[in-house]
Amino acid sequence: MKLFVRRITLSEDVVEKLGRFLDTVVVGGGPAGLAAAMYATRFGLSTLVITQEVGGQLTKAVLIEDYMGFQSIQGPELAKVFEDHVRKYGVPILLDVVEDIRREDNSFVVRTRDSGDFRSATVIIAVGERRRRLGVPGEEMFNAKGVSYCAPCDAPLFRGKAVAVVGGGDAAAQAALLLTEYASKIYLIHRRDKLRAQPHYQKLLRHRKIEILWNTIVKELRGDNALREAVIEDVKTGEKRVLQIDGILVEIGAEPPAEFFKKIGLETTEDGYVKVNEAMETNIPGLYAAGDCTSAMPRGFKQIQIAAAHGAIAAYSAYNYILKLRSA
Repeated sequence: MKLFVRRITLSEDVVEKLGRFLDTVVVGGGPAGLAAAMYATRFGLSTLVITQEVGGQLTKAVLIEDYMGFQSIQGPELAKVFEDHVRKYGVPILLDVVEDIRREDNSFVVRTRDSGDFRSATVIIAVGERRRRLGVPGEEMFNAKGVSYCAPCDAPLFRGKAVAVVGGGDAAAQAALLLTEYASKIYLIHRRDKLRAQPHYQKLLRHRKIEILWNTIVKELRGDNALREAVIEDVKTGEKRVLQIDGILVEIGAEPPAEFFKKIGLETTEDGYVKVNEAMETNIPGLYAAGDCTSAMPRGFKQIQIAAAHGAIAAYSAYNYILKLRSA
């Protein structure tokens, strides 16, 4: 069954009641952002969440296993649980895009695409990462016409069809396993000779519907009104061949929005993640960052529990910062 997180908009009366000056604005609605919003509200801070999508990458996760309290739960369902928990505290959530954040007169102006500006004493950035793309000819042309970046969203569309999954990590393994419930054939395309997925997921190696194409990359996607084939290449021999498929799911990792961080003056690592200390403080006083977009998230071990903890710490730091402002 396909699950969705409820879409939320912020009505004008709620905006007016909330006011345009807040204690904190949380940018991002994934586990880190929602946890930050919940804790900020518990600390008595007036809080607004601005996000493009409630739940973040959770809405695209096939299956979440062993998150505390849940032995197994679908990603969109867990996102809904998080959302409901936050809404219990009356936190308003605005579906919009934050285009700029600038510091003015000892506070911040948060500029949105459609809802104007909000001013706040502190800001918590928890924007996570964005999905990497293949960057090959045909990818954009067949986006939503066979090319997908969300297995739980689109797997049912490939019932009885041949599908490829690109990647070798946990997400790719999960996507391939999910597709076995729908597709007739799954090709797992991986550029290396072994998977990076946790051993727990490598049972896919034995599934009769899955064929792993080792040392292989996608060079081009072709079709007519929809995706029909992929040109693939063996990275060791250079040999190319055409794979007849009806869909392809891209699961090759993610990257932070480094250009946005640079625009607002945040210090980042070489690979574009926001530099934070143990208190989730950035180089800009009053501006905090949490979750997958930060240098504090262990590479190769990005976990929901860690992201949520980051959000809680960021909220606590924002609270202490505001206490100092009020006592000055």
